[in-house]
Amino acid sequence: MENTEINITCYKCEKSLNLEANSKISRQEECHHCYANLHCCKMCHFYDSSAYNECKEPMANRVLDKEKANFCDFFKLSSGGGGGEDKDNLFNTANSLFKN
Repeated sequence: MENTEINITCYKCEKSLNLEANSKISRQEECHHCYANLHCCKMCHFYDSSAYNECKEPMANRVLDKEKANFCDFFKLSSGGGGGEDKDNLFNTANSLFKN
């Protein structure tokens, strides 16, 4: 049997959580470093900021706040490292294209 443990990191503080990918966690689960909610979109395998509603799961209900705990039945724990910097990096890259 293959070991499924990988380095799962918090989307907010990017510190290791000592959890296994796809493991079941409760809705109230929090990062033990920064107390961010873990059962949220930014920690989900299906989260994708470039997808419709920022979710690759077509059957999932829309969640407005991607950093708050939710009741999504499709949630699969995944590493959320680097979650807050993606929009800034994309914006800076786009701006650099139009500089003279």
